Amino acid sequence: MEPMERLDKQMRFVSGIGELKGVLRQTVLAGIGRPENSAEHSWHLAMMALALAEHAPAGTDISRVVAMVLMHDLVEIDAGDLFLYASEEQQRQQEIAERAAADRIFGLLPSDQAARFRALWDEFNARQSADARFARAIDRLQPMLENLAVGGGTWQRHGITADQVLAKVALIEDGSATLGQMARRLVLDAVAAGILAPAPDPAPADSDPGAAAESAREEQQLDDGDQADRDHDQP
Repeated sequence: MEPMERLDKQMRFVSGIGELKGVLRQTVLAGIGRPENSAEHSWHLAMMALALAEHAPAGTDISRVVAMVLMHDLVEIDAGDLFLYASEEQQRQQEIAERAAADRIFGLLPSDQAARFRALWDEFNARQSADARFARAIDRLQPMLENLAVGGGTWQRHGITADQVLAKVALIEDGSATLGQMARRLVLDAVAAGILAPAPDPAPADSDPGAAAESAREEQQLDDGDQADRDHDQP
């Protein structure tokens, strides 16, 4: 490939990814009152990776983590952002859309760069390496911090409860034990502050209708027997 042809491909990519600034997320920014866009989210994660690097597992390559979080949401240019607590079917459809978007967007680059960037994006989503697990951990933590900053945010707008949030915290723990512990504490603090609804009380298990009917018959028989004994004792 000629140098200028290579540069043309790179320029198409860097020009196109600016559209990420127009993709709005569910998160509302504290002190600003408008939705966060996905480019802001990615920048925030990159800064978190640098600032929280000491809490990553030993051997984590923070430069690779930064690269992953900067490019992980580029696919939202085509696929849009999906709420974390969306249904399984919505998540399945989103995954299909994001893979198609990755093919197109990374395909704008020269083939060597396209392969390298796509491999990082795939690694982030597979969450098999320590780098990817730490990247995913801070990706999961950042919206929690934003919700805390605005007094509930998406938790309150969508009726999310503490048990739902704690189920997502497991992914943070998988990437960083320290950040996972802190996230659990933040959930408890949010419940105590009244900005996150506590987990609902477990519903009582439904009784077996047949067993209930049999029990009722036995009680009636006992009552009938007691009444017969009383009638027999009457003078």
